[in-house]
Amino acid sequence: MDAMLTLGQQGRLVIPAEVRSALGLSTGEQLHLRIVGHSLVLERQQDAAAELRGLASGVPRTRSLVNELLHERRLAAAAGE
Repeated sequence: MDAMLTLGQQGRLVIPAEVRSALGLSTGEQLHLRIVGHSLVLERQQDAAAELRGLASGVPRTRSLVNELLHERRLAAAAGE
């Protein structure tokens, strides 16, 4: 589905009703905006959070990134960095 939007006063955009309906968006729902290259991406907060969880899904639950960072810092301190 494609839609053409017009940037209004104070930089406001109106998402067309058919797009809101297709995405199940409701009044007052907060959207996450991010810039990718020269494009704007709007997504529901829960969709953005799910994408972040997906990025970390390959990390074993037994792995501690905090412990790894501490280990690296201790090695650097011991080496006199």
